[in-house]
Amino acid sequence: MRIHIATDHAGLEFSTQLQHHLAAAGHEVVDHGPLEYDPLDDYPAFCIRAAQAVVRDQAAGIETLGVVFGGSGNGEQIAANKVIGVRAALAWSIATAELAREHNDANVIAIGARQHTFEEATTFIDRFIETPFSGEERHARRIAQLAAYEEDGTLQPDPRVPQQPDVLAADDSSFDPEAG
Repeated sequence: MRIHIATDHAGLEFSTQLQHHLAAAGHEVVDHGPLEYDPLDDYPAFCIRAAQAVVRDQAAGIETLGVVFGGSGNGEQIAANKVIGVRAALAWSIATAELAREHNDANVIAIGARQHTFEEATTFIDRFIETPFSGEERHARRIAQLAAYEEDGTLQPDPRVPQQPDVLAADDSSFDPEAG
């Protein structure tokens, strides 16, 4: 599997270790992060490029996922989720990593490199990579709703708002537009 990764200065050492770990597991790793340590660099462009590459590869039929990380993983997740077609999930346990794939078909995992040991984080990442999407109808339906919102802003009706009948759609042959 191809794995796109990105970080900023907060995860640079973690990135090097992770690349070796993933390559040893047989994955093709593509790094979108910084080339050298810069304590003032910014994560958005790195993470967005990795997320774009995941979407591009998936559209081309390439089996691929993404891993973004920084101090907390929060900003990195937010940046990745700005890319249409990305479902990035912040994982802080094996269960959250597994459920992100199984229920949400997440294609990017976000990790707080300063929140976990390397061993803990790689356990989450490995579980994320090895867990397939369940394909259950309820999960597919929810993912389709997210995609529809991304595409054109479509939302399900708000159950708190009474639905008005569509007057223009009503078939009332007695209506005379000339009469008002």
